[in-house]
Amino acid sequence: MTTTDADTTGRTAAAAAGHPTQPESAPRTVTDTAETAPAHGVHGYAQQKDAHLKRLRRIEGQIRGLQRMLEEDVYCIDILTQVSASTKGLQSFGLQLLEEHLRHCVADAAVKGPEAIDAKVQEATKAIERMLRS
Repeated sequence: MTTTDADTTGRTAAAAAGHPTQPESAPRTVTDTAETAPAHGVHGYAQQKDAHLKRLRRIEGQIRGLQRMLEEDVYCIDILTQVSASTKGLQSFGLQLLEEHLRHCVADAAVKGPEAIDAKVQEATKAIERMLRS
């Protein structure tokens, strides 16, 4: 079965596998188009993948710590301190990923020409805007 075929419950293979899906009529964005992304395994973060996964697991542990703190009725200021640490960890991870994107994907686009550069710069700018809003 392909990822677009529906199984007996009407779900697509992607949905059955736990992957989010978009309805066919949903507008496509830059982040979900294959034309703008390099092939699998050649992203800017590929060389740091293990370090990034380790970092995300540490952040995940902080989030689980927040859950335990609530369950154990820890003082709210202590919980807020942990929220701040978790937030900073995610922001720091995001900035590192953005830097790797600029070094790898934008630099790769520079070889392809002005249109590719403009597309990657616009993509990075939108990512920065999203990060600033969060």
